[in-house]
Amino acid sequence: MAQYLMSVLDDKAGLATAEEQAAIDVFNEQLRAEGRWVFAGGLASPSTATVVDGRDGEPVFTDGPYLESKEHIAGFWIIEAPHLDVALRLAALGSKHCNRRVELRPFLG
Repeated sequence: MAQYLMSVLDDKAGLATAEEQAAIDVFNEQLRAEGRWVFAGGLASPSTATVVDGRDGEPVFTDGPYLESKEHIAGFWIIEAPHLDVALRLAALGSKHCNRRVELRPFLG
């Protein structure tokens, strides 16, 4: 069983509507019932981000997102699936339920 990250991409600063949140809750329950749920969470606005660079000497802390972009990661799921086709089907369902685009990426290993 492989693990995948499903990143929710958003171009708005607002939170999910009550209707969207209800649909997300249904999808989360479906993932749990199928044994595919690992972890999920929503993220605060990109304006709350801090970029940390500790590569050389003292770490440097910079307010704001790493990249300026029209879209940002608004939330994510970590799921388990036996193969890519199942993960793609789940990503499509996640996109439908949260009413946003979803990026699917497998974890290494």
